[in-house]
Amino acid sequence: MEKSANSQYPIDPLLQQRWSPLAFSEKRIEPETLSSLFEAARWAASSYNEQPWHFIFATQDNAEEFNRLLSCLAEGNQVWAKNAPVLMISVAKLHFEKNGKENRHAFHDVGAAVCSLTIQATALGLFVHQMAGFDVSKARELYSIPEGYEPVAAIAVGYPGDLQTLPEQYQQRELAPRQRKPQQTFVFTGTWGKN
Repeated sequence: MEKSANSQYPIDPLLQQRWSPLAFSEKRIEPETLSSLFEAARWAASSYNEQPWHFIFATQDNAEEFNRLLSCLAEGNQVWAKNAPVLMISVAKLHFEKNGKENRHAFHDVGAAVCSLTIQATALGLFVHQMAGFDVSKARELYSIPEGYEPVAAIAVGYPGDLQTLPEQYQQRELAPRQRKPQQTFVFTGTWGKN
């Protein structure tokens, strides 16, 4: 299933093709391909080149680990994410390595790394669905995430799957048209709110 963005202005085809599906195929992602995704994340820009991103991941190849990570997801996300071949949690390091001061850009930089990972995935025929719906405390406990690090988002990665594998309500969501706010609602010049 394709849901290309209907952009107002020309953008790269990879950006047009990127979307967050719910229907994933259980087709395995090869380790080299997964390494390419993390390599794309590795080369994202970051404040002071701090690279505050970390990833915890599990594949369907190891059912115990996969189910452990799946258990961190909100129940509604587990319904569809259980079919993805790879699940992840992104984690931000909250303080600068060089001086221990707060890195207020850590979440931004983790987002940039995941964006790079996502575009690389799209180039390889994969799709990425990021989720806010996961239990941060449970993830912290299950994975012994230390103080000074914060789980940011859960992520499902995989090849597109069959819409019929989803419950009806999720099929409706999958078929809904993609929508975005117009630029004039978030791009300003001179002062806030002025186009």
